[in-house]
Amino acid sequence: MTLFDMSRRPCAPAGGAARRWLLGLAAAAAALPALFVGYSQANTASDTQPADLAAMQELYRRPDAIPFPPDNPFSDVKMELGRQLFFDPRLSGSNIISCGTCHNPSFAWEDGMPVGIGHGTKPLGRHTPTVLNLAWGELFFWDGRAESLEAQALGPVKSDVEMHQSVEELLVELGGIDGYVEQFNEAFPGEGLNERTLAAAIATFERTIVSNLAPFDRWVAGDPAAISDSAQRGFVIFNTKANCAACHSSWTFTDSSFHDIGLASDDPGRGKLFPDVPELAHSFKTPGLRNIVERAPYMHDGSLATLRQVIDHYASNFVGRPTLSADIFALELSEQDKQDLEAFLRTLSSNDDPQPLPILPN
Repeated sequence: MTLFDMSRRPCAPAGGAARRWLLGLAAAAAALPALFVGYSQANTASDTQPADLAAMQELYRRPDAIPFPPDNPFSDVKMELGRQLFFDPRLSGSNIISCGTCHNPSFAWEDGMPVGIGHGTKPLGRHTPTVLNLAWGELFFWDGRAESLEAQALGPVKSDVEMHQSVEELLVELGGIDGYVEQFNEAFPGEGLNERTLAAAIATFERTIVSNLAPFDRWVAGDPAAISDSAQRGFVIFNTKANCAACHSSWTFTDSSFHDIGLASDDPGRGKLFPDVPELAHSFKTPGLRNIVERAPYMHDGSLATLRQVIDHYASNFVGRPTLSADIFALELSEQDKQDLEAFLRTLSSNDDPQPLPILPN
């Protein structure tokens, strides 16, 4: 696996995530470390021993490079080609929808709506997930049906309800654009433009979409004033009695697994892909929490409008059913606990650099 030095890009250093079981049958990959035991009722960061707090912080520290797979290593020309394709509406059958239409940098690479809008301006069935920090992901889409970013990249393009484009026709269209032909030949010597390289270029650009340093990162790095006392209390609650870290782990705050979190929805989620595995009914991929403030509304169906509604859902508003994740249970959270949790979540937002729109080749 090749690594991309983040110092070469405007965004700040990033980190990695461990492999998870593909079916997502396990709750979170690992139980909370033993250091958390005994602090399940902690209400303030000061109640936690300094060494234990430092160990908690270390679980979320950002490494220094973006991982790239060996069969699709990074190059500047490939990344720039992928950026152009990502924002090119010619990838859609209507020539008016690009990847960036739904994954808008201004909304933390979402679209700010409960569910996405697809071909013919018709609403889709699920909320648009962010493409932030996907270089550390493992399975993609809410149901995990794509095993790599390369497999994910053309999924919306091919979908009749999303971008409604024939890949065969798209390759002919792009093959008639000299600027694209030249770039594909440069990025993929001896191979040029084809379905594989089209997906590989988009995936390369997507891996470089990384959130910048947030106040939380500065606190983890040793600045005690980077976040408020309330947010520091919220961080401890997040990792202890609120049990958030059971699923929202690693620096990206996701275990890359799938859980039924008790939403009142008929969507079978990953269960549709594995109908013979009843445990997967109503299960959806755990979203990362970076820049979460800018990504409202929340959940796979966009049904919760605010962070407070999300916290209340996990505390007591979930739907109990046989497939409900074992990590979802009634929480004893005070009003102050909930305020502290929200204060912590707000420290995960970064001031990301503006994303310049590319000049598209003609």
